[in-house]
Amino acid sequence: MPHLPLHSHPGPAPQAGGRNRTRRRIGHGPPAGMLLALLLLATLPAEAARFWRWQGEDGVTQYGDRPPPDGSARPAESFGYRRQSGPPVQLRVVDRGSHHEVHAGNRLPGPVQVELRMRQGDNVTSVPHMPVQAVLPARSETVVARLYVPDPRRGSAFDVVLDQMPGDPRARPVDYEYRLPFEYGRIRVDQGFGGRYSHDDAQNRYAVDFAVPEGTPVLAAREGVVLQVESDFSGTGLDRERYGGRANYVRILHADGSMALYAHLKPEGVLVRVGQRVRQGQQIALSGNTGFSTAPHLHFVVQANAGMHLASIPFRMFGALGELDFNGTGPLPAP
Repeated sequence: MPHLPLHSHPGPAPQAGGRNRTRRRIGHGPPAGMLLALLLLATLPAEAARFWRWQGEDGVTQYGDRPPPDGSARPAESFGYRRQSGPPVQLRVVDRGSHHEVHAGNRLPGPVQVELRMRQGDNVTSVPHMPVQAVLPARSETVVARLYVPDPRRGSAFDVVLDQMPGDPRARPVDYEYRLPFEYGRIRVDQGFGGRYSHDDAQNRYAVDFAVPEGTPVLAAREGVVLQVESDFSGTGLDRERYGGRANYVRILHADGSMALYAHLKPEGVLVRVGQRVRQGQQIALSGNTGFSTAPHLHFVVQANAGMHLASIPFRMFGALGELDFNGTGPLPAP
């Protein structure tokens, strides 16, 4: 593992919301047709996280994962966050008698691109021919393919894989003035654009790692709709096999189709829900040190779907003193 000669060691961006795969297998059936043996996703209870909200003495709303100290002016209000289990897009096979329809249902409040592939197939024809791609609008379901048995006298079998990627590849991001995603007296960037430690791939080339104390309020750098969240992961370390691609995060979809990822958040530190519309500067989370990391920091990146893969895109960010430069690393002037 290379050593990053900085005060903190930010890990690679989590693959959260990236390429998720769902498989469906159909086994050999009787001569009359096709026997469906779907490996259905288990129905798991949604997991809950808890945090508190209260009014400070100055009248400003405060958030935290612990109740306010005794003697606060107003009692704390607690409320829970619940997330869906399973992948964002789920498969459903419908028997139409003469054929079967493969449906893909998007549960997210934004578009998702999918690709349906047949890993193995025997006596099965797909219309259209696989692999086939589609873009599913927010909270929608569509028929991705229809499966036919050319010879009904024989058994049939196939194994299909659904890859899914958030965002619409037809989106065209526009120039935008992002604000700093936290209020802090001194801005310190441990890894900027093109950082050799973990910002050397397309997904993270234009990412920024801010060194901030754990529990720092994270603010929305741009208005949008909360697309995906993860808040119940507590592991951290440099074991890439165990922690690589895992971290708590918030992904926000912008009006132009680009998406901002705020990652390595505190366990149970997400303060927004999927589908919630947030304004620029609104508190959305608490920073942390989860995933492939050894020190608290906030990983921020703007990404777009570039055709079944995410690509980071350059962005301009401003503090009180003007535009910030992320082409180098190290402390920056106070905002």
